[in-house]
Amino acid sequence: MLDVIVPLLSLIALEVILGIDNIIFISILADKLPENQRNKLRYWGIGLAMVMRLLLLGIISWILKLDQTLFSVMGKDISGKGLILIAGGLFLVYKSTKEIYHKTEEDSDKPLKEPAKSSFSKLLSEVIILDLVFSIDSIITAVGMVQQLWVMYTAVVVTVGIMLVASKPISEFIRQHPSFKILALCFLMMIGVSLLAEGLHFEIPKGYIYFSMAFAFLVDIIQMKTVKKA
Repeated sequence: MLDVIVPLLSLIALEVILGIDNIIFISILADKLPENQRNKLRYWGIGLAMVMRLLLLGIISWILKLDQTLFSVMGKDISGKGLILIAGGLFLVYKSTKEIYHKTEEDSDKPLKEPAKSSFSKLLSEVIILDLVFSIDSIITAVGMVQQLWVMYTAVVVTVGIMLVASKPISEFIRQHPSFKILALCFLMMIGVSLLAEGLHFEIPKGYIYFSMAFAFLVDIIQMKTVKKA
């Protein structure tokens, strides 16, 4: 029994950690929508992530072929997975950089105006792109950890349930604290860089990435508490 429970719990923990990136990205995009559509985008985004992962699990043989070399560039072997990670990394770096620019470089001399709301379909299409990137990376990782298909399916369903519960509190927290929104965007930029590096076979240990995220988050919490006391 332990031979199944331990891998299942380990896989769920890993999927939740990887899912945090999805939640942050969806939360930031949802903030561009009217209040009555924000939950809809979160639920659709996370729901589609589950559907993609379940479908990809059904075609594992094709997913595994994505690790095979397609061509080489300057001595670096590029696979199908690598191309997807590079494209996703570039997209994530572009989106996070653009959002940081808009939130930090606006001309304070100009009169403030209500930002234009983005369309639901446009934002959902952006969520789908990142869902696909994170899903493929997640499934290949899952295949490397466990052999039983039902364990993978169970881990995906449980993880999505946790993400659905956690998405709204995380989204509300980011919206209420502007400094954390910038920090979250920096996290996304770092994830984008790590995806680019992974696609080019420059492995950055994920433990380093998430430790630096946790440390930066802790510093921001301490700073927020200190400012409140002052």
